Amino acid sequence: MPPRLRIATGLLAMLPVAAAADRLHWGDGIVFVTSILSIIPLAILLSTATEELSLTLGPSIGALLNALFGNATELIIALAALRAGLVDIVKASITGTVMANLLLALGLSMLVGGIGRSEQRFQPVVARVNGSAMTLAVLAILIPSLRGMVGDGAGGLDAGAAESFSLFVAWVLLAVYALTLLFSLKTHRTLYAVAEADLGVEGEEAHGEAGVTRPPLLPWVAVLLAATVGLAYASELFVGVVETVTESLGLSALFTGVVLLPLLGGAAEYLTAVTMARKDKMDLAVSVALGSTLLVGLLVVPVLLLVAPLLGHPLDLSFNVYEVVAVATAVLVSNLVSLDGRSDWLEGVLLLAAYAILAAGFFFQGSPVP
Repeated sequence: MPPRLRIATGLLAMLPVAAAADRLHWGDGIVFVTSILSIIPLAILLSTATEELSLTLGPSIGALLNALFGNATELIIALAALRAGLVDIVKASITGTVMANLLLALGLSMLVGGIGRSEQRFQPVVARVNGSAMTLAVLAILIPSLRGMVGDGAGGLDAGAAESFSLFVAWVLLAVYALTLLFSLKTHRTLYAVAEADLGVEGEEAHGEAGVTRPPLLPWVAVLLAATVGLAYASELFVGVVETVTESLGLSALFTGVVLLPLLGGAAEYLTAVTMARKDKMDLAVSVALGSTLLVGLLVVPVLLLVAPLLGHPLDLSFNVYEVVAVATAVLVSNLVSLDGRSDWLEGVLLLAAYAILAAGFFFQGSPVP
């Protein structure tokens, strides 16, 4: 059993503990900690089940599964928070997820993978194909914010118009997502062959000899379904106490959404990217970081926008200036360091430094004025 599965299996014991802490009123702090420790292994199991089913069902269906379930953890947590009315935290988590994927996950991958190596190389086409679509998707999310910054006297949007504009953007992004699936699974599938080959080799290594057997179908389907249900329950426990606990710690809703939720929802993806980078599979590590951001922009955000009114808590894409600058910075910096097809540990440090500075800005921005 791979190390991450051993860790996940051990941490699963925290789920019944979190449930008991909630039912028996052991305190919000205990529920908060145990629910976090429950979400992490469930996210790892969900990610692993998706990978195993991809190996079993073949490249085409596997790629579709990755496209649909690749960011399921972030979506489940965000939906639970939205259902609880934590709109500000959900909006902030969109910004934070983009930052974490492009600066934290990619930076950790380049740093860990570069230690002991002069440099690592990956196919520039991997970064180019994912990076261009990802950049356009993220910029599309920011456009309603830019429109709203014009000012009321010069065409700024009221709340209703901002929501309508955001819903229009959501439908456009979903249409682009469908075309992206057609592009990657049908018309230009060869462009993604490098990442698929790396994933296949990794799966074979995890099961012993190359090409001997494929993972069984039904057990991993059961794991996928069970992990999804468990994540939904653990997320409900988490969002039920997150406001109370973070406020007691002096953390604002903005900082909680930008930093805490993305770290929790993306833990499995970050672990995968860093593990691949350490094994010198930078093509796959870069694909995970950029592809995850693409999925957030084209699937997670539109789904949240469309579901929010049904949950009684409308959501729009009006971000503040600092959030817009932070996301644009993450996109620009990650593109600059990935388009040349090479990386080293110093580039990883620079990405992590950028993430730390932006995260600190959100912390101090949300701090109360004395």
